[in-house]
Amino acid sequence: MPTNYQGILDVGDWQEITADWKPASPNRPAIRPLNYLRLLARPLKRTLSFSWSGSAKMPEKLRSTAYLDGLRGFASFLVYWHHHQLWAHSSTNQTQVFEDAFGYDNRYHFAAFHGIRTFFTGGHYAVSTFFVISGYVLSAKPLSLIQGQEYVKLGDNVASALFRRWLRLYLPLIIVTFLYMTSWHIFGLWAVNAQRKESWKDELRSWYFEFKNFSFLYNQGGDPWLSYQFHAWSIQIEFKGSIVIYSCLLSLSRLARNTRLGCELVLIFYFMYVADGWYAAMFISGMLLCDLDLLATKNELPHIFSKLQPAKSFIFHHLLALSIYLGGVPSVNSDVNRLKGSRGWYYLSYLKPQAVFDYKWFYLFWAAIFLVSSIPRIPWLKRFFESRPCQYLGRISFGLYLVHGPILWTLGDRLYTATGWHQEAQLAHLSQWVNMFKLPKVGPLGLELSFLAPHIILLPLTLWVARIFTALIDEPSVRFAQWIYRCLLP
Repeated sequence: MPTNYQGILDVGDWQEITADWKPASPNRPAIRPLNYLRLLARPLKRTLSFSWSGSAKMPEKLRSTAYLDGLRGFASFLVYWHHHQLWAHSSTNQTQVFEDAFGYDNRYHFAAFHGIRTFFTGGHYAVSTFFVISGYVLSAKPLSLIQGQEYVKLGDNVASALFRRWLRLYLPLIIVTFLYMTSWHIFGLWAVNAQRKESWKDELRSWYFEFKNFSFLYNQGGDPWLSYQFHAWSIQIEFKGSIVIYSCLLSLSRLARNTRLGCELVLIFYFMYVADGWYAAMFISGMLLCDLDLLATKNELPHIFSKLQPAKSFIFHHLLALSIYLGGVPSVNSDVNRLKGSRGWYYLSYLKPQAVFDYKWFYLFWAAIFLVSSIPRIPWLKRFFESRPCQYLGRISFGLYLVHGPILWTLGDRLYTATGWHQEAQLAHLSQWVNMFKLPKVGPLGLELSFLAPHIILLPLTLWVARIFTALIDEPSVRFAQWIYRCLLP
């Protein structure tokens, strides 16, 4: 990895417009579009050389919050693995085995065992962790300004972040969905979940209508996901959670320390136990954790925390174990009676608040909070997420999240069909791929030979495409949003 890589809490991609920023002099040449296009093109050479050279180096000294990059990257990989598991095993009607509790309906599989199940179907656990991390990251700089009583800079910071947030989240999604739906018509690709229109022009119109509704924050109708990228439902939640964070930062900025922390706790309680706002509770929890961490660096934590210091290791190791257990909550459907009938979840099912419709988000809320708060207090776990593989995954995490779906639905579906994982749709549309390299389904559930073999191609290809996407689309999108904002300032 290049030595100049900057993580999610560094300056650069996450740097805000500060109060002491000065606009360009009227006599200075303005930024020309052609120059900016050249700037966007620079990552191409770096990407191609990096992707094949293998000579990239990690920064010599990691930041104190580098574990958040690694955690985000590892979570993205869990999402990738979760979707591939369910996609392949849907052909054998075994998806419920993964998402049900261990032993439910007398089905006992290693992949569904407590704790182990996280590494097979930990996608929802990972997404919940994304939301807590986002709450932490989005509030890091504003909270430091609040604690320093720099309110003018705070206003400029939040204004810049709010202006750029939609562009930062949706520009990469626009590009990946546009390329995906265009590929259907250019290459004649068939995908089992695609409803291809008669012409590209009709497809473009359908894509535009669907995307404009999906990307509107206050949209009241339609599906909560894009048919061109089903996995992108969380992008909409990210934007909603961002609005919650920015609103809370401004509204609580003038309050005293303990009052501010108390209000954050009240908001978490409200979003989880009064209103069905589980995602907002996750974002505010990240904000609370960040607030406490910043106070801890200045030895300004409330006195109650000093009393818990002797038991810190005991507390956070147990919170980690509890997080892993709760992160494996059965998620076949939202019927809490099914949860009550699941081994190890009967008594826990009575903790679900009345306000929460889909019970899994309540348990995942606690799982994600316990995980994010435990990692920096458990040295061996923090070192794992600071390792080179996790840091690399952290850099390409957004790209990995966006591109793994289209690759799965096109090449992945064909490779699974070739090794023996197929249904009637594949028999009808991919007949030339059916059992082309059929392999036996030997091995434990989720680790069958015929399931693992396609990943010899799929995993490195997906990581490489995610790296290309990060350098050519994701990172330039961040810089483009910053450039637009600076150009529009007086």
